[in-house]
Amino acid sequence: METFVRFVRSASLLACAITAALALSACGGSTKSSGGPPATTTASGTGSTTPTVSMQTIGGVSALVDAKGDALYSPEQERGGTIRCTAGCTAVWVPLTLPAGMGKPTAAAALTGKLGVVRRPDGKRQVTWNGKPLYTFVDDGGPGKVNGNGASDRFGGKSFTWHVATPAGKAAPAAPATTQSSGGYGQ
Repeated sequence: METFVRFVRSASLLACAITAALALSACGGSTKSSGGPPATTTASGTGSTTPTVSMQTIGGVSALVDAKGDALYSPEQERGGTIRCTAGCTAVWVPLTLPAGMGKPTAAAALTGKLGVVRRPDGKRQVTWNGKPLYTFVDDGGPGKVNGNGASDRFGGKSFTWHVATPAGKAAPAAPATTQSSGGYGQ
């Protein structure tokens, strides 16, 4: 009788564990961490219909944007895909990276430039446009803003000048209405 009672208890515990696991898996998961800002902005995942990069007119500038609509930037000093923005720089200028398992970034149909990837020093794959690594700017605070266009700053002894990435691949001129950084980051 005692063996039968232990069997029933074990079976009940197992049934509860399975039910709990199924309930949790039905709730879905999140890839975001709750501990502070992300070190990278992740492009839309596999199977998503949202392109990794598209275009919007923001403040009179035709700007490339990520899947969330945040303006994308590239520094003059990273021509040819050489990554110089690392460590503290990425807390302000967040690399647009691909999630694990996503093969290639995708562009909106209207874009005709070359979308690619470059391997960052931390091993993540960063999205590039015509060979230039792409970043979002934390001081933009969300979609529809280009506060970093023409900004200059310095991190770890490296100077940077940032421009909004454009469909043509040319640096966007800094508009008078655009807020510019004075280089106070990481000096």
